[in-house]
Amino acid sequence: MRKVMWLVVILLVALVGVGLYARLAPSDVARWHVMPERLTPGNSAGQAVRMVEAGPDTFARLDEIILGTPRTEVLAGSVDEGMRTYITRTALFGFPDYTTVAFRGDQITLFGRLRFGKYDMGVNAKRLDGWLSQL
Repeated sequence: MRKVMWLVVILLVALVGVGLYARLAPSDVARWHVMPERLTPGNSAGQAVRMVEAGPDTFARLDEIILGTPRTEVLAGSVDEGMRTYITRTALFGFPDYTTVAFRGDQITLFGRLRFGKYDMGVNAKRLDGWLSQL
């Protein structure tokens, strides 16, 4: 019985440690505030890419929608610069997902990806699609 209690305590401490690390680990702007040159719209294991036609005010409207999303904040960039990166955290442990949005020419590209793990269970794709449906 004591061994089971210790095992439970160890597992709880490990879970709390993972949660704290996910919430407190710094975000490297140089690593996450980027928009790769060759992106293809679609979904893969840990990321999603969307590209939409846009007018001059589309990015500003999209920015308002994104900032209205719970647990979402700006990492870097601005609408005026034409590129902005956001961090959206999960509710329970605070795992970060990064979304970079860039306005180039008459197109907006949204690039959402996870930081930890390899598979996001479609969360980034659902988030991007939800933002675009509100747009």
